[in-house]
Amino acid sequence: MSIETELRTRSGATCELCKTTYNLSVYTVHPKKEESLDNSTLLCQNCQDQIESSIPIDKHHWHCLSESMWSPIPCIQVLSWRLLNRLSGESWAQNALDSLYLEDDVLAWAKNRRIQSIEEEIKHFDVNGVLLNKGDNITLIKDLKVKGAGFVAKQGTLVRNISLVPDHPEHIEGVVNGQRLVLLCQYIKKANP
Repeated sequence: MSIETELRTRSGATCELCKTTYNLSVYTVHPKKEESLDNSTLLCQNCQDQIESSIPIDKHHWHCLSESMWSPIPCIQVLSWRLLNRLSGESWAQNALDSLYLEDDVLAWAKNRRIQSIEEEIKHFDVNGVLLNKGDNITLIKDLKVKGAGFVAKQGTLVRNISLVPDHPEHIEGVVNGQRLVLLCQYIKKANP
């Protein structure tokens, strides 16, 4: 019997994270390389793409982790732990992570190759194609009306010590006029150090 057939039997032919029934395939949990019942799970393409950061993470999709994290299958526990860590800025994810208990060997596996933060995987570039890093200073290249704050961020404004928005390569965060704002990379350029 093939691994996929065994995984379909184990999972009831559903994604072992989100329970969808379509576009399913075998996913081996890194750093394991050998497909086996212990190392592999059956996942839908949407879950796989978000795990591998092929597409931006949809925090609403991952509410399913509050159920799948209780799976007795170690590789599913590992994926749940990694994803909850990646989403730990969300209160529901942090609460789930706080209540999740993993055996020492499973926790060691989860930490061995923790899914890289999107911040490390996704690159942010300014309007000129210059790579932006956390902590850089940028300059606004046009006036930007700030909705809800009642002011215009003027062209030429220097924004110091930016943060990168993890799941959106086109956004950064910075403080302008005492307000923390999300800024589009198409309206900024990296400032000279």
